[in-house]
Amino acid sequence: MKSDVKSEADQASMDRLETRSDAGLLQLSLAREESAFLLLYGRLKGGIFRYAYYMTCSRTEAEEVTQEVFISLLKEGGSYREELGDVAGFAFGIARNFVRRIERRERAYQPFPDGDALEDLSDSLVSQPEALPGRMIRSEVVERVHTAIASLPDHYRQVVVLCDLCEFSYAEAASRLQCAVGTIRSRLNRAHTLLAQKLKPLRSRQSDIGAAGTEGCLV
Repeated sequence: MKSDVKSEADQASMDRLETRSDAGLLQLSLAREESAFLLLYGRLKGGIFRYAYYMTCSRTEAEEVTQEVFISLLKEGGSYREELGDVAGFAFGIARNFVRRIERRERAYQPFPDGDALEDLSDSLVSQPEALPGRMIRSEVVERVHTAIASLPDHYRQVVVLCDLCEFSYAEAASRLQCAVGTIRSRLNRAHTLLAQKLKPLRSRQSDIGAAGTEGCLV
C-alpha cells in the first residue's frame, strides 16, 4: 500500500514538473530534486548522444560524453545564465569540450556509424548514386562522404553533424552552437559546397558513365 502511495506521489511530482522550462528543471536539479533531474535528462540526452555519436564515431565514447555532460551539469550548473542562452546550448557546450578532448586523445580514424541520415546525405551530395560503377557499392560511397565530412574545418563539420545527421532544425542547431540562425544557414551552405567539391571525382564518374552508356559499366 505504501509503495502504491509513493508511486502515485512520484507520478504527481513528474506531472507537475512537465510544465517547467529546462532552466527551471536545472535549478531544481541543483537543489537535488531527483525527479527534475530525470526529466531534464530525458529531454536532452537523445540530442547529446546523437551529436557525440556522429562526432566520435563510437557508441562507447558517445555514452561516456553523455554521462559526463550530466555529471558536469550537476557540478557546474550554477554558472548557467539564462540570458546567455538556453540550457540545451549550455549542455552542448560541455559536450563539445568533451568531444574535443576525445579527438585529441584518439587521433585514429574511425568509420562513421551506419544510419539513414548519412545515406540520405550521401545521396544528396552524389546526385545519382545508382549511376556509379557496379564495383562501387553504396557503403563505399557513404565511406567517401564520411571521409569528406571528417576533413571539414570544425565549425563546418559541427553544422553538418547537427543539421544533416542529427536532423536538428536551424533554430535548434543555433541554440546548441550558441550562434545566430543565419550563421547556421551560411555555414551549412558553405559546408555542402566544400563537400560537393571534395566529392567531385564521384560526380565526374557519373557523367563519364552517362556519356559512355553501357560501355562505361564495369559489372
